[in-house]
Amino acid sequence: MKFKHVVLAASAVLVASGASAMDAAAAKALASKSACLACHAADKKLVGPAYKEVAAKHQGQGDAVAKVSARIKSGGSGLYGPVPMPPQPNLKDDELKLLAQWVLAGAPDK
Repeated sequence: MKFKHVVLAASAVLVASGASAMDAAAAKALASKSACLACHAADKKLVGPAYKEVAAKHQGQGDAVAKVSARIKSGGSGLYGPVPMPPQPNLKDDELKLLAQWVLAGAPDK
């Protein structure tokens, strides 16, 4: 009986890790399509801050996904410097959430 539980647990881990990889790929594709990657990179400042810097700034904040989603949608400047980030008002709420989660994870490739 224990073996069955181990197999089920391992299967759940494999399914979860596959879902994460798919979400990261979808988020990266959405970021590319939305021109986010023209100004941001995962680990270095371009025009805007590195995604890892954004993730570090919001680490431990329970409302980080909501804050970053709202910032992506509305755009703005002043948080990381004077260069304004253009708004993304045409993104749907689930797309904004996906991008925010990806950014807060440090923009992983997988």
